[in-house]
Amino acid sequence: MTLEKRNKPYPHWLYTHTSTGDSLRIVPERGGLIAGWTCNGQEMLYFDQDRFSNPQKSVRGGIPVLFPICGSLPDDLLPLSTGKFVMKQHGFARDLPWQISELEDQTGILLSLKDTPETKSIFPFSFLLEMTVQTTFQALNINININNKSNFSMPYSFGLHPYFRVQSLAKTSFKGMPENCFDHIHMIDSKTSDHLSQLSKGVDLLINPVDTFPSLLDDEAGSCLKLVHHAPMDLVVVWTDPPRPMVCFEVWTSPRNSMITGERRFVLTPGETQKLCCRYEFSKTN
Repeated sequence: MTLEKRNKPYPHWLYTHTSTGDSLRIVPERGGLIAGWTCNGQEMLYFDQDRFSNPQKSVRGGIPVLFPICGSLPDDLLPLSTGKFVMKQHGFARDLPWQISELEDQTGILLSLKDTPETKSIFPFSFLLEMTVQTTFQALNINININNKSNFSMPYSFGLHPYFRVQSLAKTSFKGMPENCFDHIHMIDSKTSDHLSQLSKGVDLLINPVDTFPSLLDDEAGSCLKLVHHAPMDLVVVWTDPPRPMVCFEVWTSPRNSMITGERRFVLTPGETQKLCCRYEFSKTN
């Protein structure tokens, strides 16, 4: 059996790959959260267990799922043709219970979330999210299906918000990044290198798609994590929250406020399904 229920150090499901021994910790009740990913004997994800133990607080760690918006909206209001709806930062998917099952070939897990009366009160659409998470040799593959089950078109944004552990923010760097970025803190266009040299002071950057795949380098640990992304989920967000020893190396479909501005605002017609995917590849640098 490769998927089993565990109670310590907190209630979760443990998935273990039969060949590599790599593992995932999943908490479906808390937003379908991937709370841990062990790769090549190394824990890749940062996870604040003390904060997690308080369900009134948002999770700091693992891989939260962002849907149906990424980021926040002015006054937390989502304007739709049927009215304005209260939508808090990053949407509701990261707070709701998901369903979990093991893939038939035992290569990973399937997480699913569908609409409820609660979600329809703030996002008046019928939908089904399905997220397949698979550990392969020194990598994590994530595939997402977003299905509009409504009889009318559904706008959406989707993102993943992984927190990766690092030994030292001062000795963490990136490669494969473009020259320019958008600074979320000051809401201005900026030079990427100016911010990536300040990870230990706190950054919040949006990186537009480029031809190369970006990588996170933990120089003290001697490791590299490459993000292989594909359109339309090809916006990269880098966020640090010192003194936490972590870097959020995220991938989004759309920037903040896309539901309002229309920038990369994706819409699914009735019955349409959007497929999204990304891959995080681990390697040693020494």
